[in-house]
Amino acid sequence: MGNRKQPFGYKMALGEIVIQEAEAKLVQEIFRRYIAGESLNELTETLRHQDIPYDEGRLWNKNMVARILADVRYTGEKGYPKLIDEVQLIAANEKRSNKPQLPKKTEAQKVLRRLCGTPPSERVEQSVTDLLNGLANYPERIQHQRSPTPATHSKTQEALDNALEQQPIDEDNAKALILRLASEQYAALGNEEYETNRLRRLFSAFECVAELNADLLKSTVSEVLVTRQNVKLRLKNGQVIERSDLQ
Repeated sequence: MGNRKQPFGYKMALGEIVIQEAEAKLVQEIFRRYIAGESLNELTETLRHQDIPYDEGRLWNKNMVARILADVRYTGEKGYPKLIDEVQLIAANEKRSNKPQLPKKTEAQKVLRRLCGTPPSERVEQSVTDLLNGLANYPERIQHQRSPTPATHSKTQEALDNALEQQPIDEDNAKALILRLASEQYAALGNEEYETNRLRRLFSAFECVAELNADLLKSTVSEVLVTRQNVKLRLKNGQVIERSDLQ
């Protein structure tokens, strides 16, 4: 019966809605087994291995089973012959509405996932929490990371070298390039020192907690490095912190 016009378990006979016996028994079995503990997936798999189709030419699927379990007409409503008791319909719908939900991720867990690049395990989450608490206890362990010596042949440096080789020298252009190069070098050296002081202030004001703190994580950590043996934090100043640094 493709595109069935009557609910599964019924048919029309002489202008009246009557029970289709084989389908009706299957409806009753679906309710009984679902209430007894079988899942929609398990029921669907069982139904695919018997001979009565929901629609001719179509395999049973979860939506078909769910449609049967939610249909009030099986209790005798709306002029349909009764196939199940109302308590069975209630029990089935309570089970469907009480399906366990996956716990929602906290904001801190979402931030941690972004920093890890992959879904973190509970071990990783706890290790990160311990490292943050350790830094709160020992903020002086946050050290300024010396920037590597600026590359000799940066674009600005190359432009300055070229300008100084030209004769006569364009003094205004050379001065502008010297100032730009100095600014770049100062920024490279100054940002990390500023970040180090900022991080120390943040951790000094932070009280140790049992759960991961989203705000502290976002404002202090740029990357979480995870290996089988260890979990490390790359702080915003470039410093990498691991457990041994806080002992």
